Formats: sequence, C-alpha cells, structure tokens
Amino acid sequence: MVTMVVFVLPGMLRRWVSGRAEVKVFAVASDRDSPPTLGSALDMLRRTHPLLEERLRDEYGRIRRHISMIVCGENAHGLGGLDCALPPGAEIYVTPALA
Repeated sequence: MVTMVVFVLPGMLRRWVSGRAEVKVFAVASDRDSPPTLGSALDMLRRTHPLLEERLRDEYGRIRRHISMIVCGENAHGLGGLDCALPPGAEIYVTPALA
C-alpha cells in the first residue's frame, strides 16, 4: 500500500526545504497487508530531502531526542515510534521536543 503524507515543519527546519512549511512524500508499506509507517515515510523523505531527514533522525535511524513527531494528534513515540501506522493523508507535525 502507498499513501501520501505531509510533514508539517517548524520554522527552524524550513531552510532545508527552500522555506516550505510542508513537505509531501509517499509512504510505502513493507508488504501489501501492512499500512505504511512513519519509518517508511522518513525513508522516502531521505530520498527526496536528505538534508532535512538527517536533522530528524540520528545515525542509527532513530528519531532524534530533540524532535517530536505528532501523528493524528498523538506523539508518534507513544504510537510505536518508527513503526507507527500512517492513515491515508496523514499529517505529521514535526516539533522541537519539550524537556
């Protein structure tokens, strides 16, 4: 399954995508019986906007500690992190993590 998702970015990250507030990518499921995940959306972001993606994930592929991603109104960390299922048209709000 493939779905379009939108990353909504804070001002501090927009310089890596020509000042845009939103970046759209296709998230691709690992198989036809599974939904696309946040990890698959970030993998596609790496292909289309590598400078942005490297600011969102560390060298091990995990979401950086100072970044939160809100999916469907909930922190992705509590929804399974990179394995968080994405519904069609999901908006992923990227925010600086609060201590």
